[in-house]
Amino acid sequence: MAEQAIAQCIRQAAQGRPCLEKTLWGLRDQEAGWIGAEVPNADGSHDLGPLQINSWWVPRIAARISRPEANVRHWLKFDPCFNAEAARWIFLVGLSPSGDYWKAVGLYHSPVEWRQQRYANFVAKRIARRFDQEKLPVRGGAVDARNEAATARIER
Repeated sequence: MAEQAIAQCIRQAAQGRPCLEKTLWGLRDQEAGWIGAEVPNADGSHDLGPLQINSWWVPRIAARISRPEANVRHWLKFDPCFNAEAARWIFLVGLSPSGDYWKAVGLYHSPVEWRQQRYANFVAKRIARRFDQEKLPVRGGAVDARNEAATARIER
């Protein structure tokens, strides 16, 4: 039942964009969180909910939507649709500056370059596995991300 809810929320968050839906599934499969998840990290932060949104984002999301941080944290943990929407926003924020799809995937995980590259490779494998090697954005490029970059600029 929970997986069906998460799947529906990912579809909604993708807003009919196949590339974005595949991206969110890749992030979901890599992160492997669950509704109610609050996984501690070594730096004192926590990864929240199905797409494991780092608690570092809580104040930024709260400011963006003008809601208390405690509410945002709760929603990230327990509302799979809020969690998927936040994941979409974080990915698009990473995509906006350069239009580099895989850089944005890496930024979802870390600001550190080598961690970004490693994470993007993991997500690429997850996407390929889930979608049986369907056409993906070119590794290291922005081929299929141009429309998403334009969307990110609008949504900022």
